[in-house]
Amino acid sequence: MIHHSGRIEVICGSMFCGKTEELIRRVRRAIIARQSVQVFKPEIDDRYATDYVTSHSGQNIEAYPIEYSREILKLIAPSTTVIAVDEAQFLDLEIVPIVEQLAAKGLRVIVAGLDLDFRAEPFGAMPHLMALAEEVTKLRAICTICGEYACRSQRLVNGQPARYDDPIIVVGAQETYEARCRKHHSVPGSPMHTLVSHVTNVTSSVK
Repeated sequence: MIHHSGRIEVICGSMFCGKTEELIRRVRRAIIARQSVQVFKPEIDDRYATDYVTSHSGQNIEAYPIEYSREILKLIAPSTTVIAVDEAQFLDLEIVPIVEQLAAKGLRVIVAGLDLDFRAEPFGAMPHLMALAEEVTKLRAICTICGEYACRSQRLVNGQPARYDDPIIVVGAQETYEARCRKHHSVPGSPMHTLVSHVTNVTSSVK
């Protein structure tokens, strides 16, 4: 199938919400439809295999590991009509104009990634890609504390919430991260954490 107009689709959410699983599902459907697909992933994400995109549930599909976004342009085959990029938050900001360029050429571009980092702040190029996309699918996980919908990724260090000044990028899985709802997500030392504590104290004193 030849696409007459390009488009950008973004799949986002917290860790363990099924982003990669959804990307793989869309890629496999495109392959069934006899479209030519290429999948890319950041080289830094080597949790399962360097040349496969793998979901937490064990699903996988072959992918090209890249260090820089511009490598995508060098690796694209002339026959390719669908491009998929997993864990886009780990790539440099050049991914934004590259994705725009591919869509302008008529390609369907599927991008998956974390919309928020462990601090619950916009992560890398993801907010820019979400703003430019024709379609944004925001998935939710389940909070490990209360069982409600989770939209944030809780990083744990020795079983305790990571502090605001800890490094942004630490690739890990269940042993270092949990899905949390807004109420149970905690980042000690963050400006927002301090503000919420202040507002709570003021409200309590008024009562």
